[in-house]
Amino acid sequence: MRVVVAGGHGKIARHLGRLLAERGDTAVGLIRDPEHADDLRADGAEPVVLDLESTDAAGVAERLSGADAVVFAAGAGPGSGVARKDTVDRAGSVLLADAAQQAGVRRFLQVSAIGLDEPNPPDVGEVFGAYLDAKRAAEVDLRGRDLDWTILRPGALTDDRPTGRIELAEQTRRDEITRADVAAVLVALLDEPKSAGRTFTLINGPTPVVEAVRAAVA
Repeated sequence: MRVVVAGGHGKIARHLGRLLAERGDTAVGLIRDPEHADDLRADGAEPVVLDLESTDAAGVAERLSGADAVVFAAGAGPGSGVARKDTVDRAGSVLLADAAQQAGVRRFLQVSAIGLDEPNPPDVGEVFGAYLDAKRAAEVDLRGRDLDWTILRPGALTDDRPTGRIELAEQTRRDEITRADVAAVLVALLDEPKSAGRTFTLINGPTPVVEAVRAAVA
């Protein structure tokens, strides 16, 4: 399987690239900074320098040629302001989905955020509120497309060691999830065609990853 990951140098994406490479798949990471290329190569992934904020769908579609799936794991990241929450977290996902349709790549996984079915909390800050709004808009856009999409809404992300055990459902309580476990769930979702057209919330829990994914799609 050839999987193209937007936000290829992000923490979840790097875990994902390593997992895919370990099992013999090809992980292609889209990165903004050429200096990150060696990190991806060390993970066993193939780096492609492409800035989603300064290209168009045709340019991205060229990089998706031959792909079996795409994963949107990009984000403006800490320290970014309101404007970039929109241009990366919303518009980047929209652009990647446009490109996937142009390239004929039907399988699309989107890493989103927990709690988007609810209004933003009244005490949310301006920047985090913009982030939630961007993620919510990206989900709405993706659901309207003729793609085999899956939306994954992880809880609060940690850099702890993976547990290999999760809770995955349309709705869960709010809790933490390790980034490494998010990556493992993405791999399992790629292997599960029945996850297409579904939105899942993810936290750490009692059930092994593959077993939890199978139960969630049943």
